[in-house]
Amino acid sequence: MKFLRGEGTVTEKNMAEALKMLRLALLEADVNYRVVKDFEARIREKALGEEVLRSLSPAQQVIKIVRDEMTGILGGRQKPLIFASRPPSVFMLVGLQGSGKTTTCGKLARWVSGLPKSPLLVSFDLKRPAAQDQLKTIAGSLGLPFYEMTAARMASPKEALKDLLLAASNKGYDPLIVDTAGRLHVDEDLMAELRLVKDILAPAETIYVGDAMTGQDAVRSAQAFEDRIGLTSVILTKLDGDARGGAALSIVSVTGRPIKFIGVGEKPDKLEVFHPERMASRILGMGDVLSLIEKAEEGADREEAEELARKLRKQEFTLEDFKKQIVQMKKMGSFADLLGHLPQVGPLKGLSKVQVDDRKIAHFEAIINSMTPDERQDPRALDGSRRRRVARGSGRPVHEVNQLVKQFLEMRKMLGKPQVRKMLGGLK
Repeated sequence: MKFLRGEGTVTEKNMAEALKMLRLALLEADVNYRVVKDFEARIREKALGEEVLRSLSPAQQVIKIVRDEMTGILGGRQKPLIFASRPPSVFMLVGLQGSGKTTTCGKLARWVSGLPKSPLLVSFDLKRPAAQDQLKTIAGSLGLPFYEMTAARMASPKEALKDLLLAASNKGYDPLIVDTAGRLHVDEDLMAELRLVKDILAPAETIYVGDAMTGQDAVRSAQAFEDRIGLTSVILTKLDGDARGGAALSIVSVTGRPIKFIGVGEKPDKLEVFHPERMASRILGMGDVLSLIEKAEEGADREEAEELARKLRKQEFTLEDFKKQIVQMKKMGSFADLLGHLPQVGPLKGLSKVQVDDRKIAHFEAIINSMTPDERQDPRALDGSRRRRVARGSGRPVHEVNQLVKQFLEMRKMLGKPQVRKMLGGLK
């Protein structure tokens, strides 16, 4: 809602311009046009109401309304997985071929094993028995159990599924994560096979796995699976940035089923719990700082994290602290991915588009290691001769030493801005 920023009041005219920009942004993000039309009408009605028009900061009120409405469409709040009252709980994953369904089975099994649970993986595809080879390999790489559907078992599908339930129950596995058949398009043979599996296994969760990059195709197939099989939830794969938010909005709107996880990469640990309010903020360019903090907390010492937050607020951040964060963040993934979680407004605008070479980060670490403790505390003490000494010690050219010092001082200056300090004030 950039058009409203700086406006003293909300009027029919500037509201119409703001909604036009919002509509174009959502359509470009591949949001279903019916969803956009309904969303726009709800925003207009609320934004031109008495409470907003009398507000001291109407533009902020409208932005809040947009974010809240988008959060509402996305499900309002995070929805947990449903486990059966009597184990084993069955999670049946469905979707088209190429959506990342098999890989997602492995990611989900890894995630639930941390609850802790004892998942069992199985692949059931009557036309392609060899399809289970991929899941078997994934299970082996994760050190998780895999139930093999042999050709003899597959010859009697009903009996095979009943034997599967009995084996899982007898060995205490919970949940049972079932990879099912996929096709390049929805057809009756596929639906008949999926209905057979669902009728016998009675899954606690029937999860549609959709490729967010397919846009409207993901929406149409999700609707087909909902209408003909019945879904309980959704996992979106390849949702690695706010440009993919359109598929999330559309699928939830047309199916009425919540998104519970998003896949943000190929590796087994790249499955994240879906938080509607955070996705709404990312779509609107407000960032996803909470998810970034959670990434840091996974491998961070709590006391160190609190000390870092204090230093950031007090503008006492040094190159020594910066080096510690380089080491910590290298464990969290690429820097480009981390920058993508930051707000794209105000002083942080455009950071997600910054091209960061992870090798250069390693060079920066080497340069800092070549400095004395006093130089790390105050890099302004680095005169020409000291910088040449640091360059020799790190094996990097002088211009890279100059670049590091310049960027660090600019970053520290940015951290001192009121808007950023206010945001950092929420870190405890």
